[in-house]
Amino acid sequence: MRDKNTFTIFGGTGDLTFRKLLPALYNMEMTGSNPFDTQIVIIGRRDYTSTAYRELARDWVEKFARLHFREDVYQRMAERIVYYRMDFTKEEAYGELNDFYHEINAGNHIFYFAVAPRFFPVIVQGLKKVEDAQGGKVVLEKPFGESLEAAAALNEKMEAFFSPDHIYRIDHYLGKEMVRNIQTIRFANPIFSNVWDAEHIECIQISALEEVGVETRGGYYDHSGALKDMMQNHLFQILSIVAMEQPRSPAVEDMHQEQMKVLAALVMPEDISGSMVLGQYEGYRGEPSVAADSHTETYAAVRLLLDNERWKGMPFYIRTGKKLGEREMQVAIVFKSPSPEAESNILNIRIQPTEGVYLQFNIKRPGETEEIIQAKMDFCQSCSVEHHLNTPEAYERLIGACFKGERSWFSQWDQVGLSWKYVDALKDAYRRNGQPVFSYEQGCSGPKEAEQLLAGYGHLWFDK
Repeated sequence: MRDKNTFTIFGGTGDLTFRKLLPALYNMEMTGSNPFDTQIVIIGRRDYTSTAYRELARDWVEKFARLHFREDVYQRMAERIVYYRMDFTKEEAYGELNDFYHEINAGNHIFYFAVAPRFFPVIVQGLKKVEDAQGGKVVLEKPFGESLEAAAALNEKMEAFFSPDHIYRIDHYLGKEMVRNIQTIRFANPIFSNVWDAEHIECIQISALEEVGVETRGGYYDHSGALKDMMQNHLFQILSIVAMEQPRSPAVEDMHQEQMKVLAALVMPEDISGSMVLGQYEGYRGEPSVAADSHTETYAAVRLLLDNERWKGMPFYIRTGKKLGEREMQVAIVFKSPSPEAESNILNIRIQPTEGVYLQFNIKRPGETEEIIQAKMDFCQSCSVEHHLNTPEAYERLIGACFKGERSWFSQWDQVGLSWKYVDALKDAYRRNGQPVFSYEQGCSGPKEAEQLLAGYGHLWFDK
């Protein structure tokens, strides 16, 4: 009888597995949040025994797990780890994989594709030789495709084998605590929900900034760039959560429909030069596997409008970039100032590295004066040891959701398709207009042209 729940990781010797997936599984073991007694099958090309792999994995788990490392907990998890050496790019190897699954009594499959998207089709083709694989679930890492055309072709191949409701397109940003908290902050607080519209808000800024460069990902990144790597998936997903109407219920479909309405309302800029700036950090062309004449952007800033009643005319500013002065991801809600003497109220939802909510508001300076000054209040969730220990990491949350069949925080194909369509159109318009990819120094805040973009509309980038 094949009744053992089986979680298989393709790409089991890569950084994602060692740094994120195995530590997440350990944390779930520690907290008891794994609902199944699941065996873990690790597939890789390297010549390890299961014992050797468990010892190797131990060091990574101890280093990267959110929770304190306990040998007894790790050993309990390690007992269920099986390493299977296999070249997953060889279709003929999947017949032997099927035999192996029979040997270990595998069933109720969840397949995690911790590999580049170009390998997805060959894995799916191979899994056709694996009994019961078609009835399993599959978790896909981003990016999903390289363009709308490529993403659509890839999706067709995936849905030809797996049921659409068994495909989990993971976006680890959607598993982060403060992203999931956006709805609560907005809908559970009348002081915000009643003014969450273009009448009261000056602009909304979504930033995802990194200190690191492309590092060892130059080969992938040079064919992707900031727009495709970050904006079309992570940042558009966050945009849809920030801007959507309140779903009728917590049901997956209701939230999905509201997010879709936001993406469908995105307006293509009439003046691309006044709406988008692309940049590349100095030294990028010297990075490993990057073309010497590359024009790939490592920075992108876009001014977006939504054509709907709530947000008509109010700009959303979205930016992302590498090799910048600091690492931060945040959503800044900038409210309209009531008078020239008073600065704007700002609600800042910080997603990383520190998680929390920060509010900037006006008060009278103490004493015999009518001068208005700024006051700041903050709730730093990640600063609390208790909150840190009790808050699951994104991968813990999302793997657990997949186990349970909860799909609310996973992207569906129509969302992915709409995002790709819009980003492809943006890139085409930028190129047709002859806009350059501006150079910027490493460690700065990005190209000066991105500052000028906002200044042209009387705005400034909000930095904490």
